[in-house]
Order: sequence, then structure tokens, then C-alpha cells
Amino acid sequence: MDLDFSPYFEEYEHLLAEADRIFTAVAARYPDCVACGPGCQDCCHALFDLTVVEALYINHHFNRAFSEEEKARLLEKANQADRKTYQIKREAAQAAARGKDMEEVLARVGWERVRCPLLTDDDRCALYERRPVTCRLYGIPTEIGGKGHTCGKSGFQEGTPYPTVHMDAMHKRLFDISSRLVQGLRTKYTKMADMLVPLSMALLTVYDKEYLGVKETPGQEKPEAGSWKAGLRS
Repeated sequence: MDLDFSPYFEEYEHLLAEADRIFTAVAARYPDCVACGPGCQDCCHALFDLTVVEALYINHHFNRAFSEEEKARLLEKANQADRKTYQIKREAAQAAARGKDMEEVLARVGWERVRCPLLTDDDRCALYERRPVTCRLYGIPTEIGGKGHTCGKSGFQEGTPYPTVHMDAMHKRLFDISSRLVQGLRTKYTKMADMLVPLSMALLTVYDKEYLGVKETPGQEKPEAGSWKAGLRS
């Protein structure tokens, strides 16, 4: 990937630092409730997707952090995780098509577990310093779509008020950065900022100019959905 995403990565890193500060503040205030620590890997099995800037960022640092041999081993794990994630999402889509309640379908997906390909054999993150926002905030109270969530291993009690991270607002900021990044690309895939992918796919993808639909000369290409269509948000 010879494209320069550094301005967007820098902005994204400010958001990562903010997430770390929030987590640290809550953990300091409720030390008996936060169960996170070395060896704990509950969040490393959670099923979630990355925005474009997150996917590009993790891919960028993955390709620079490991040898070719290490990358090949991790990519095999990513391939296994991606197949399992695809199957889970496919079954969820089929359930929704059969008329199953969407809230129930999403709740079921939320209970699914997929081992992160970056989780090492000794239960540590192989790319810990570059981990996504979701990983950094897992373990403290969050709210998504008006519903509260906490880690099952934490000591936070249901019905008790705690400082809560509003993930919808956090996700909006991620999409805002992604939108500016996509605009700066001059890509023919104009809806690419709506793309969401699991971490496994972010590792497996080669984000070159062809994949990103970068136009060499502005105005020559017409917008099209292309390979991004499958990942657009509904």
C-alpha cells in the first residue's frame, strides 16, 4: 500500500488515545468492577466490525510488524476466523429473511464467539498497541442504540448508574474520519466509507490502488458499487 493515509491515521490515533483515557478513568474509579488484565481475553472473542480507517490502520501496522513467516501464520488464523464470521453472518441473514425478529437475531449474533487471529497462544494480543477502539473500551459500561452493555466478567451491576460510553457517538466519529479519507482517495467506489469488515478481513485484504478504486485522473471513472457492495451498512 503506497498511499499516504498518515493524516487520517493521526486523527484516528487521537481517538484511540481518548478511548484509553476514558477506560483508565473508569477503571480507576471502579477498580473492583473492571476485570481486565493480563491473560484476560474475553474481548478477543467478541464479534464486531471495523470502519474503513480502522481496517486500513490495522492492515498497515500488521504488514510492518511481522516477518513474512509470521504474517503467513497469522493470515491462516485470519482465514479461519473469517470463514467462521461469514457463516455466523450468513445464518443471521437467513434468519432475518425468514422473518425472525431482528432484535433477537442481533442478540444471537452478539453471543457468538470467534477467536481473534491476533490472539497469541499465551492469550495476549500480537498487535496490542494498535488494537481498535472497541477492544480498548471493552470491559467498561457502553451504550449502543440506547441499550447498555457490560463485559460478562466485570463487576458492574445491572440497574446501577455508571459512567457510560455512548458508542453510537464514537462510531460516528470513526465514520467521519473514514468519509474524509475516502473523499481524499478520489475513488470510484463512492460509498466505500460505509464499508464495515471484521478484523480478520482487514488483515487478509490487500489495500492497493486497484482494490480501493483509486482513479489516476479525476473524472475519468464513474462511481460504481464494485466489490464494496457486500459490506455496505443497511
